[in-house]
Amino acid sequence: MKYFPIFIHLERHRVVIAGDTNAVVAKARLLSKSAAQLHIYTSKIDAALETLVAKNDIHLYRELPRRVDLESATLVYLDYNDVAIARGLRASCRELGVLCNTIDNAGASDFISAAIVDRDPVVVAIGSEGSSPVLVRRIKNDIEHLLSSGTGAIARLAARLRPAVRSTLSPTDRLRFWQQFFSGAAETTISSFGIDAARTWFQTRLRTHKAPSERVGHVALVGAGPGDPDLLTLKASRLLGQADVVLYDRLVDRRILDLARRDAKLLEVGKIAGGKSWQQEDINRELLSHVAAGSAVVRLKSGDPMIYGRADEELDVLESHGINYDVIPGITAAAAAAASMRTSLTRRSRNSAFTLLTAQDVAGFAEHDWRHLARAGATSAIYMGVRAAPFVQRRLLMHGAAAATPITIVEKASRDDERIVNGELQNLENLLAAHHINGPAIIFVGLSARTSSRSLLETLPVEAGLAAA
Repeated sequence: MKYFPIFIHLERHRVVIAGDTNAVVAKARLLSKSAAQLHIYTSKIDAALETLVAKNDIHLYRELPRRVDLESATLVYLDYNDVAIARGLRASCRELGVLCNTIDNAGASDFISAAIVDRDPVVVAIGSEGSSPVLVRRIKNDIEHLLSSGTGAIARLAARLRPAVRSTLSPTDRLRFWQQFFSGAAETTISSFGIDAARTWFQTRLRTHKAPSERVGHVALVGAGPGDPDLLTLKASRLLGQADVVLYDRLVDRRILDLARRDAKLLEVGKIAGGKSWQQEDINRELLSHVAAGSAVVRLKSGDPMIYGRADEELDVLESHGINYDVIPGITAAAAAAASMRTSLTRRSRNSAFTLLTAQDVAGFAEHDWRHLARAGATSAIYMGVRAAPFVQRRLLMHGAAAATPITIVEKASRDDERIVNGELQNLENLLAAHHINGPAIIFVGLSARTSSRSLLETLPVEAGLAAA
């Protein structure tokens, strides 16, 4: 991050805009929405600028700004066609220690102005450090549609009512109260019945809000998906933003954790195959402890919590203690990998069934009905199969699978460093070794990736000698 975003208090502060281009009017129009004292220096005065000056308390000068004009400014914006003039004024600003922006020239600026979504007093600023203005405009449009026209009204109401909340509730309880207030009901009340009705709604909620000691904890088992934050469900994202505590698996992408509240407690409770890791009993105790304290807990599991996430063990514990919980599904790795492969998991005349299986369980390598899995036309997705690949390969070949059965390995499905490797069953172990695949990876048996896949597609020649192993 080269530019740190901040909001500068400009009320009664001098801001200078100087230039001889059309950008001067545009910048003045934007800054006229602030409480700054605007001073515009330009020889290019047209009807638009005259109208803007007439409607706002703006000072207009038909000359270049002097050093003394710059010295008292908090911010200076420059846009001159004459490079020498711009360079001289910029040098003066730096000598005076005044922040200067050369419009549309980040390299000659001390700061850059963000694109703004204005729902006064709520303001959203968007920037790309000058690299992608078109992308910034697209994001701005998206946020404009996301924030309703009532956003500013509810923020102003909250500002007036903050003293009542501060004097009534403890710091910890205030946060939960405001989460409920901004959950949508208050804004709906304002838009439907007006500010007075919303104020009454607020006062009722404040009187009936439960103290921390009376609050009931809650757990949400949330699927984080395969890794790409864009594949997280809206409900999962909302719960992360509201959670007091997040217990997450080792494979959960850091970008997803960034969606949690800044003051939420984040605790990794991952299990590492063959290494030191949390035991399920420890995770259960941690869940119960936080729920007993009245916390809203998100148990964040990679993929879908109900597919090889040991969800039943945690749900059994919660139910045995009478704890309320929800389960929020996520996109499982096999589904994400199939999307990257551009290959359907089922297809008429190819396979009418598809099997999800794990290569490892609590006792070690997992046994299955290998004869069923090895039959011609069978397709399956193998989870946790990297370390168990030699075992899986030999079991399938031993029970009649063809040596040339197609396989596809998808490592880190949906992530930026995703890789897809095509091959044959007899070559599975060699493929993993040759491509240094350490996981997380899904191994598909009976399926091949399309060559048009967006991901890196790799192949290795078949080594027939492995078939007899």
